[in-house]
Amino acid sequence: MSKRNKLQKFTELLTFPNVYENFNPKEPQLHGLKGAPVSLKGEWCTKHFHNDNPIVVELACGRGEYTLGMGRISPNRNFIGVDIKGARIWKGAGIALEEELDNVAFLRTRIEQLHLFFEPGEISEIWITFPDPFLQKSKANRRLTAPRFLDVYKKLLRKDGLIHLKTDEPNLYEFTLETLQEYEGAQVLYHSDDIYSLEELPMPELEIKTYYERMHLAAQKTIKYIRFRLEQ
Repeated sequence: MSKRNKLQKFTELLTFPNVYENFNPKEPQLHGLKGAPVSLKGEWCTKHFHNDNPIVVELACGRGEYTLGMGRISPNRNFIGVDIKGARIWKGAGIALEEELDNVAFLRTRIEQLHLFFEPGEISEIWITFPDPFLQKSKANRRLTAPRFLDVYKKLLRKDGLIHLKTDEPNLYEFTLETLQEYEGAQVLYHSDDIYSLEELPMPELEIKTYYERMHLAAQKTIKYIRFRLEQ
């Protein structure tokens, strides 16, 4: 993508009422429509969604395909796709506006900084779909199911909150199961190393397939899934 196209998308993001951005990671300030400062921590439902429905967050959402898919099938829940790449968010946010998916929004920030923009207990579910597995051992702490990230999720999820991991990467799948076995308070509720070999998927959200998932399936890769909870 050319620099010009990226700059154009960044400019257009400022006109999207469903996108919030943290421009400076050193300052916990969100900006919304036309770059205006906004405060949504603890008030996402009242100030943006204007309802009291549960909030589901997708981490490293990319173009927001999964966030959009969940928004379509679950109108009684609020969905927020999180990514640091504004040019990626631009695509999903634009589609959400076109389809009038009022229960879908996007947050541009670093995942390590979620606690700056959500109150403890404000999130009901977290989805991690096909994240970068960071296969080098030296980068294991960057995996989104590493203990330092679990510490963040644990604080933000409500007491019965769920976390879902969907991946094609066997190393990340095994790493996550091993991490959860050692992490205090972690409870694995369900896992499968090949969900599409099952007679029936355990939940409708797993039917959603992103562009990259379709590529993985075409390459004969198996799709793995873990559902777990972090006891408070």
